[in-house]
Amino acid sequence: MDNIKIVQAETIKSFVSELFEKVGMSGEDAAWFAETITTANLRGLDSHGILRVPNYVERVKCGAINPCPDMKIVQLSPAVALIDADDAAGCVAGKKAMECAIETAKKFGVGIAAVKNSNHFGAGAAYAQLAVDRDMIGIVLTDVPTLITAPGAKAKLVGNNPIGIGIPTYSNHPFMLDMSLSVVAEGKLRFAAEKGSKIPTTWAADMDGNPTDDPEAALKGFLLPIAGYKGLGLAYVVDILCGVLTSGIFADKIKSMYRNPTEPSQIGHMMLAIDLQAFLSKEEMKERMEYYHSYLESAPLVEGATPLCFPGEIEHNCCLRRVEAGIPVPITTLEKLNALQSEYGMISALE
Repeated sequence: MDNIKIVQAETIKSFVSELFEKVGMSGEDAAWFAETITTANLRGLDSHGILRVPNYVERVKCGAINPCPDMKIVQLSPAVALIDADDAAGCVAGKKAMECAIETAKKFGVGIAAVKNSNHFGAGAAYAQLAVDRDMIGIVLTDVPTLITAPGAKAKLVGNNPIGIGIPTYSNHPFMLDMSLSVVAEGKLRFAAEKGSKIPTTWAADMDGNPTDDPEAALKGFLLPIAGYKGLGLAYVVDILCGVLTSGIFADKIKSMYRNPTEPSQIGHMMLAIDLQAFLSKEEMKERMEYYHSYLESAPLVEGATPLCFPGEIEHNCCLRRVEAGIPVPITTLEKLNALQSEYGMISALE
């Protein structure tokens, strides 16, 4: 396609890492930021990948994201911590929280770390994977600015508040559920707008509440919740756990990184880590999860249907393909990134 260029993953990772160091982040934080961005693209979550980098950089430049935060941890109980992120990049605060939850889970079998005063943290699978890599179940919640409306309402009421759950399988890929509570994430509308393509009319409504296939009109309107009131109810729950419970902000008080580009979002997260060995051995877990996977794969299907698989398996396969073939990046995004390369005199390049 003329409006897409293929870029190798390592090229993106090197570029993004150098760029965030140039805008003031530590080498460690910049490298983790680049890791989360590149992994999102590799997994096919292009709405949470390099597309967002120019906006993140602008938010660092204007002070909405603090590149050198002084994050403070308050231990609320032996197994529960609360972190004030000091307006850190969401990926930096999210990593800190999950690492805190993991360390606590080593001692008590379970650990919980909540965060307030953070920013958008990208794709939740990155933090669940941190737990999976330590033989733990990782549960990731975050609230975000109001984006979705209730059936019959005509206003943005609550964020599409993502949920991520990673479970070790000790096979080629973990069980990795990573979803927002709207039919699609807002980033997919932005990616469609960048490409100049239409969207399904089931994704969003325009500002008058009418279904639309125009991503630009959808961005001015409302996202639709999954499963109607059921998805809406889950979105409320995540907002309560990440915003109300943490003494942070919630609902319409959260600032959008797009509608309020110069202001910290003050988003809340909650990370949970559960030590598998508190329940069963790695060998037993592997055996039982293999059975579960085979059980799903063997389900009878209607003609032409795709065999069932674990959540995250499609993304894992996409990652394998893109490691070899490269990552598709909109030309409009590359133009913005090339301008940043020139502005900061970077060595890394995307060409």
